[in-house]
Amino acid sequence: MNRFKRCLIAAAAAGFAVMLVAGCGGGSGKADSSAASGKASINIVQVKSEKEADLVDQAKKEGVVKVYSITSRVAKAGAGFEKKYGIKVEASDMKDFELIDKVTTEVKGNADGADMVICQDSGRVYGELLASGYLENYIPADLKGDIPEKNQTPLVFAYMNKVFMYNDENGKPCPISNIWQLTDPSMKGKFFFKSPMQEGINANFLTMLTKPEISDKLAKAYEDYYHKKLELTTPNAGYEWIKLAFTNGLVMGSSDTSMTESIGVKGQDNTAVGLLNYSKIRYKDKKNLALAAADNINPYSGFYYPEYVLMVKGAKHPAAAKLFIQYLMTQEGFKSWSSDMGTYSGNTTIAVAKGDKPLAEWEKVLVGDDPQYIFEHRAEVEEFISQFI
Repeated sequence: MNRFKRCLIAAAAAGFAVMLVAGCGGGSGKADSSAASGKASINIVQVKSEKEADLVDQAKKEGVVKVYSITSRVAKAGAGFEKKYGIKVEASDMKDFELIDKVTTEVKGNADGADMVICQDSGRVYGELLASGYLENYIPADLKGDIPEKNQTPLVFAYMNKVFMYNDENGKPCPISNIWQLTDPSMKGKFFFKSPMQEGINANFLTMLTKPEISDKLAKAYEDYYHKKLELTTPNAGYEWIKLAFTNGLVMGSSDTSMTESIGVKGQDNTAVGLLNYSKIRYKDKKNLALAAADNINPYSGFYYPEYVLMVKGAKHPAAAKLFIQYLMTQEGFKSWSSDMGTYSGNTTIAVAKGDKPLAEWEKVLVGDDPQYIFEHRAEVEEFISQFI
């Protein structure tokens, strides 16, 4: 039984049903995250919102804030925070599943762990950490007007996107215009994809492809390309695409960085395509690679997903954690991320990087993230793909 399936069973036993939050205001207590489906909702613990001026003195007395993060850049932000407030940030960088497991173990055991986290893998975050109350939501009072309601509960630190990328040396066009081409014999062994068993995000992308409205668009794209209806050997077009992609020599890597380098090296006759973090486009200049994003693939050009910034239940340094959350949600605190394309602050007053498009434009061509659907269906998708790995 895979890790996600064990976690799903445990959450179900506790009576949790994960619902997508429409957003709510501050105040102490719990924020009801009920959605239109009519299923039981989870209650997200909402920590009382406070202003910066009311936090500084107590935060300085605490003197430190401990952070677990899936992005190493938090250390740079922490240095700026310490310089501004004199409060030390002790940051630990870890993979998404490590963070979720560590927080779960430490909160259950009342251990002296993190005060706050920057986390991803929405289905597990909702179903295991928010539903259980292990993570709590905090919205800085000074920034409520700058953060759209949909990004407030849980608080979205940033959105990221993974986009189909290719080698464009000498003006070469993208070798595909339709997602089904990745299943063609002509693209055998030429599709790079981070192993979904090593990162929750790619597993979530595959799970979302099986959602009925997404699957319907995949079926239509198949007809557009092959001029015939898709004959299913699996439950729907999403599962069918997964099956055909995995059995077409899919190159599963362990790192988006290394796969980006493999695709983008100049001087090669490479027609490969990778689903890669768009933020890696920075390597085009930094590592002298030939890279371009394919943003007009039928029906989708990739996936976008949230990273959350949340407090940990029983935080030993709550004022410092609140103050650092506020700092990260400002232009000054987001500086370590805002210079690169592919990262979009949950505070929409912070401009996107030069040369990038606003998230609203990416949303039109990318599969979105649905925490409830992911939590309810990822285990079965993982079980399905396990037969091809």
